Amino acid sequence: MSTSSRTTAVVVAAAVGISALAACGTPGGGADAKTVTLVSHDSFNVSKSVLAAFEKESGYKVKILKGGDAGKAVNQAILSKGNPQGDVFFGIDNTLLSRGLNEGVFSPYEAKGLANVPAGLQLDKGEHRVTPLDYGDICVNYDRGYFARHKTAPPKTFDDLLKPRYKGLLVTENSATSSPGLAFQLGTIAKYGQDGWQDYWKKLKANGVEVVDGWEQAYYERFSGSAAGKGKGDKPLVVSYASSPPVEVLGKKPAPKEAPTGVATGTCFRQIEFGGLLKGAKNEKGGKALLDFLVSKEFQEDVPLKMFVNPARKDAKVPELFTKYGATIDKPATLPPETITKNREQWIKQWSSLVLK
Repeated sequence: MSTSSRTTAVVVAAAVGISALAACGTPGGGADAKTVTLVSHDSFNVSKSVLAAFEKESGYKVKILKGGDAGKAVNQAILSKGNPQGDVFFGIDNTLLSRGLNEGVFSPYEAKGLANVPAGLQLDKGEHRVTPLDYGDICVNYDRGYFARHKTAPPKTFDDLLKPRYKGLLVTENSATSSPGLAFQLGTIAKYGQDGWQDYWKKLKANGVEVVDGWEQAYYERFSGSAAGKGKGDKPLVVSYASSPPVEVLGKKPAPKEAPTGVATGTCFRQIEFGGLLKGAKNEKGGKALLDFLVSKEFQEDVPLKMFVNPARKDAKVPELFTKYGATIDKPATLPPETITKNREQWIKQWSSLVLK
């Protein structure tokens, strides 16, 4: 995710842990020709061995700067356009893509290996200002233990979330600050239409939905099913990723028959995450090499168990843990990018007025 999200959008956009490779730096961190700087959201993660192999082969040292949730990271990239903090940005998704493209944040570059990425993920195929790197589905996750203890079936659909039995049980992210939160809102728009989604959110608010700023807070602090949060949260429903359940199984011995968390498969919205060469990059050559690496099979096969989203490359192998415990969403909700572009800011303002006031 990223995230996203997703922020990517677990982003998801969701990921386990924060990479020890993250480094602090100053704007223009890619000025050293031997250093290439990747700017991303907090959920970016990569295996040390995979990154080390790229550094050895390319001769570049990679510096990673993390800027909070995907929405915040994208905002910072826009504010610093022309004089970017680094050379490559990772983590802008289809819910926010038009903002970055319209603001001229990225320079065109057709990454090597792009032919192995399905055309359906290449939303800027004509100009190649951004490169699709992963995708995931933003869905409501549920704590199986909670519903078993209360002898209640978990929700499956958007409609289910309005039922009295789920009153006060759901936490979601702020659409204005979080890419998973925005993706969830877009899912309701895809489901109920431009004339019906506001009424849905009025009912969801009346049914006690809680809103927090970002995915980490929602999943690790408020969700009762998060092992990392040690079950301290009191919300058994959270907006996360269809690929989040494997996170809860990773490293457990013996491996359980099923993950302790499940996915409400009728609440999902497809999120695609991109990377791009930042316009004004101090190390443009290194940035292009880094983008090639992000599309490479080595990095793509590292993605599932480091960021818990699907690799963009169709020939990248996905580990059994990911396929066994994650949910496969055959028909996620979607919206045309041009529809999101035209309406996103208005939708966010309407959502904020409805839900936050």
